[in-house]
Amino acid sequence: MSEAVVPDAMVSPAMGGLYGEKVGAPAMDFSYVGIDAILEQMRRKAMKQGFELNIMVVGQSGLGKSTLMNTLFKSKVSRKSVLGTAQEKIPKTVEIKSISHDIEEKGVRMKLTVIDTPGFGDQINNENCWQPIMKFINDQYEVYLQEEININRKKRIPDSRVHCCIYFIPPTGHCLRPLDVEFMQRLSKVVNIVPVIAKADTLTLEERDFFKKKIREELRANGIDVYPQKEFDEDAEDRMINEKIREMIPFAVVGSDQEYQVNGRRLLGRKTKWGTIEVENIAHCEFAYLRDLLIRTHMQNIKDITSSIHYEMYRVRRLNENNSMVAHANGIPEHHLAAHEM
Repeated sequence: MSEAVVPDAMVSPAMGGLYGEKVGAPAMDFSYVGIDAILEQMRRKAMKQGFELNIMVVGQSGLGKSTLMNTLFKSKVSRKSVLGTAQEKIPKTVEIKSISHDIEEKGVRMKLTVIDTPGFGDQINNENCWQPIMKFINDQYEVYLQEEININRKKRIPDSRVHCCIYFIPPTGHCLRPLDVEFMQRLSKVVNIVPVIAKADTLTLEERDFFKKKIREELRANGIDVYPQKEFDEDAEDRMINEKIREMIPFAVVGSDQEYQVNGRRLLGRKTKWGTIEVENIAHCEFAYLRDLLIRTHMQNIKDITSSIHYEMYRVRRLNENNSMVAHANGIPEHHLAAHEM
């Protein structure tokens, strides 16, 4: 009896024909399963979807908020840069204004939203000027929550939640103002706060170090937990990296969107009669550390904490409020409802 001839098209998938590999190719490691391929699948999916980042900047007028945002993303992303409102009048109350941009770098797309707060800290009486900002942050959580609980919800819910709030501290060199303390005390419970000393080139290095140390002491004394929060460190490696960042907080920054030639190099900086302050030179200021934290090393972690901690706390509170309202409407005592929830 002659042997049957197996056509090429009937090669077993186990031999690789199904996936386009050459049958005569060197055999793969027999123990290899291919679980690591999930990373490439996730990368491709993320590249298709793109990313979202929503940053809020808070501080009184004249501290360089717009310039710093332009410096961070090396493009005109601030509201003033785009709308040409550099000479706008200071509003009588705190306003919330946002502007979005689609940014692309090396094939990676990101929708960046910069939220500005003109009028904050600019009045004679700044009592409760944090309230419109708190309301705006909670309103974004509410929008996301309503989308999430819809019966026919979207496949991908647009994310307008504030991922990070950069708080600009005036370079007084002394201590935090009562306004700074109250704002960070209240807002650190609902959003990731990254404090920075604005226009740090107005301080000497000794003044800067003293001011940074004083601010860290006041943050601890007032129970203000800024990002990265110690309680959210995931493991020993995270703790070690974040501890170094916490020791640098607040970052003493200088912003500039002006380019200069220094020793044949193009760089962003501020020119003075004593020389050029290089924005990205860590010997001159701590802008590079802030940029790395927000963009290069901790961006995803900032978004994860917004979603799993700050938004989750808001969601639980709101759903409990709704349950209580339903219980009252149906005449169910609250202690019965609490026992049922347990």
